[in-house]
Amino acid sequence: MITSEEIALYIEKIPPAPAVVREALNHARAGDLTKASKSASEDPALKLYLKTLINRPIYGFRNEVSDVAQIFGILGLGASQQTLYNYLLSLLTPKKWELFSLTNHQFYDLQASISKHWEAILIHLKINDKEIQSAISLIPASIIVCESLFAKRKTEVAQLRSVKALDFNTILFRISGSDLFDLSGEIARKWEMPERIAKLIKSASGMDQTLTGQERVLAQWMHLLLFYELSQSAYVSAGLNEFIDFKIEFVQDIYESFAQVVQNT
Repeated sequence: MITSEEIALYIEKIPPAPAVVREALNHARAGDLTKASKSASEDPALKLYLKTLINRPIYGFRNEVSDVAQIFGILGLGASQQTLYNYLLSLLTPKKWELFSLTNHQFYDLQASISKHWEAILIHLKINDKEIQSAISLIPASIIVCESLFAKRKTEVAQLRSVKALDFNTILFRISGSDLFDLSGEIARKWEMPERIAKLIKSASGMDQTLTGQERVLAQWMHLLLFYELSQSAYVSAGLNEFIDFKIEFVQDIYESFAQVVQNT
């Protein structure tokens, strides 16, 4: 059994944003990309990460992009802030995945694809909110936390999967009392994101039938996006699709619009 105290302790050990990243995030939140890119340029590891991310196939650039100011200019304000949160993930990513059959290359592709599609969705919905755009980075962060928690209990997890045929999210809840979306909310608080972002990521589970207005719309689109991304073959093989209990009745009224947005991204 993983206690809530153990989960809290693990999340507490998540390193705070390095000074350069905090400074860049503060400038991005203030809407100043010039100062944000200047701050980010001071950290060689962050520069390398930005260069690696922006040149992934999902962005489709023929020529390599390496200048930080250019990268932030291409991404825009919201995506730049989100990318800085994604960089924090790279500080948590294990050197070797022990439980999930993933490589870091596959994980960064997942990260880039989720980010790019979520940006397109918010443009489609005409929502210009940097914090909401950054919210999607919490799901990959939670996957990393699950990898760490499960890896220490590989035998217990394997037994539950073989004897009771349980999915990873159910196992996580049974042994910890929290699911993937609960973990995301805790990480949001650790990274000092607004409480509304923790609530948004929780609502993406599709379990709350009382949602209305923009809250419901965002929850629907995020739920469908996560199902779509984690249903790609590489992530099915890794078992990541098991974290999403797809609620088709929750998203059926946006399904066609979602397909058009993703196809055009």
